[in-house]
Amino acid sequence: MTHPLRVGIWALVHGNRAALRDPEEPYDASWRRNRDLVLEAEVLGYDCVLVAQHTMNPHRTDLGQLEAWTASAALAAETRRIEIIAAIKPMLYHPVVLAKMALQIEEISGGRFAINLVNAWNRKEIEDAGLTFREHDERYAYGAEWLSLVERLMRGEEVHHEGRFFQVRDYLLRPTSPARPRPRIYIGGESPPARDLAAAQADIWFINGQPLENVQALIADVRARPRQGEPVRFGLSTFVIARETGEEAQAEYRRLLELAAEDTDIKAYVKANTDPAVAMRKTQAKYESVGTNGGTSAGTVGSYQQVAERLMQFHAAGIDTLLTQFQPFEREMRRFAEHVMPRLAHLRMR
Repeated sequence: MTHPLRVGIWALVHGNRAALRDPEEPYDASWRRNRDLVLEAEVLGYDCVLVAQHTMNPHRTDLGQLEAWTASAALAAETRRIEIIAAIKPMLYHPVVLAKMALQIEEISGGRFAINLVNAWNRKEIEDAGLTFREHDERYAYGAEWLSLVERLMRGEEVHHEGRFFQVRDYLLRPTSPARPRPRIYIGGESPPARDLAAAQADIWFINGQPLENVQALIADVRARPRQGEPVRFGLSTFVIARETGEEAQAEYRRLLELAAEDTDIKAYVKANTDPAVAMRKTQAKYESVGTNGGTSAGTVGSYQQVAERLMQFHAAGIDTLLTQFQPFEREMRRFAEHVMPRLAHLRMR
């Protein structure tokens, strides 16, 4: 079954997505900016927003950082159509508490809420809070048990569970979703344990930006893994630089690349705090790019037509949710909506 292509954005939870020192985009990760950004994105026709979760800024501790779940609840109340996707690191919340929060935001939004489970790469964020940062595969075992509880609780099941990591006795949450069985579940991560988890429990598996042939192989791999129920769907992150001509887009790419090269302190800080086993970092190291979560590695730098055609190639490969990044964000988000979205609509009709 082919699903329509949905286009979303990343919230600016920690400010700029490509380069911190861009004179065209002063640093701002405030609630006010993010609220205005998401409200405008909804008007422009974007379908969803991902609100990544960090308790401290992952790039520099002295920079502002939006809190994902309180912001998502507020966004759910302020918006009318756009899907609100809140990321969650299982080590930070007990599954009973998180499931209750998710159901509350689901009610506030009228059935437009989703969670995005990520098993965390930032060791400092966890350990400095006095929590245990488990090793890579252990985090996925923990996350799988955690999510199985959250999923059942969000469905309204009475849960009795005696597991390796959690013991939950006869727990029942009310009210449940007024619009559907439960909120949607996204899962991120590309290692073998992450793929197993996505195949078993995700509605949508979220892939970081990378070349088309890599994405095709990843999709084929997850589709071949054991699965019960509806087939898993696929999402992709990409940083977009689109202009009237490919030459103009490449010039802007070089501008951002040069600015990003100045962020040596940020890169050193992130590297020092990153679990070296994280697949995302290994993949991203293979490609020159700007942006987070794969950035421009998916090849979305070019003319409006070239970018639209590349995105439709990903859609043909099985991607039905795109999460876009830009810089400067608001200006380029508007440009994409004006020039690339109509071309996507035209290509879909061919």
